[in-house]
Amino acid sequence: MKILIAPAKKMREEQVLPPQGEPVFLAQAKKLAAYLAGLSYDQLKTLLACGDEIARLNYRRYQNMDLERRTSPALFSYEGIQYQYMAPGVFTREQMEYARQNLRIVSGLYGLLRPFDGVVPYRLEMQARLKTDFCRNLYEFWGNSLARQLAQEGAKVVVDLASAEYSRAVLPHLPPEIRRVRPVFGQLIGGKIVEKGVYVKMARGEMVRFLAENQIQTPEGMREFCVLGYQYRQDLSREGELAFIKP
Repeated sequence: MKILIAPAKKMREEQVLPPQGEPVFLAQAKKLAAYLAGLSYDQLKTLLACGDEIARLNYRRYQNMDLERRTSPALFSYEGIQYQYMAPGVFTREQMEYARQNLRIVSGLYGLLRPFDGVVPYRLEMQARLKTDFCRNLYEFWGNSLARQLAQEGAKVVVDLASAEYSRAVLPHLPPEIRRVRPVFGQLIGGKIVEKGVYVKMARGEMVRFLAENQIQTPEGMREFCVLGYQYRQDLSREGELAFIKP
């Protein structure tokens, strides 16, 4: 079982721990980084669709980027809400091994990351309007390579805990024999399941922690998740989708 999660926009600047390997798609990441380093400040700011402070930070990053020096494990490098609730910093050795085997981070720059692959701080969202002489956007750049990698790793089930922006880079390309499962975290309002952004991120992080703590290897085992008030609802679930509802 492979669990997909999205990266976070905010990353640690300092080196956290030594990594345990290089990203599978390091060569492709270097190609993207070289292109981004060639953009002017205004071009990069437009591409990243951000304010001056973030644009200046990432312009400096790309101008000085070396993807093989001063790297940190990906799992400890992102600082978003999902990662805060996952709290990998207090994983046990057994939970770390579970993450190593099962967890994968989908990245605009790096493609597909294992938890302990070495990364450097960057900013590049998968849906960025990156149009170059070698691709029209990042979805075209990565094509079916991320899904192929999961298949090569022997994935039988892919659990989608990523946002739609990142899932889109993988799920449409998976071979039909790989089962897809998406947990939905929401409230029942007017007979419909309504998902609210920040709470979904919190729940996704807690779900990764739950899976690691309990060494879950099948989607059926996910049904026992009952954190932050969420409870599995079989009556609201359907093929490929597990509904977790809170009052």
